Amino acid sequence: MTTVVVALLEHAGRLLICQRRRDQSHAGKWEFPGGKVEDGEEPSDALARELAEELHIEIPFAEERASYEFAYPGKAPLRLVFFRVRTFSGRIDDSQFAEIRWESRSELPRYDFLEGDGRIVRELAAGLH
Repeated sequence: MTTVVVALLEHAGRLLICQRRRDQSHAGKWEFPGGKVEDGEEPSDALARELAEELHIEIPFAEERASYEFAYPGKAPLRLVFFRVRTFSGRIDDSQFAEIRWESRSELPRYDFLEGDGRIVRELAAGLH
């Protein structure tokens, strides 16, 4: 099963959300930053690698907060692992996305997130995690 790591990157009480570009699958959908775990890679290491590649930031620590399986229609299930990230260094580079925003938990349900993120979005908006 493919594992996808996801950063719940926090700053000043808000979470970083990213919108996919038009040339990407699921164009226009919102997501949290992250990506697939490579063979032999630990999830926390994969998260650090993905954040460095996508946003050009370094993270000293990430705390696993939730995980669940999700399957898009006609595709194999994914294991989604969500990590809380409270500190990072570097300046965020948004060039991999159409747009990024820092958003409050209560406002997350207003966005058109990837279907796989639906459960965590509802839980975050309800004050969980």
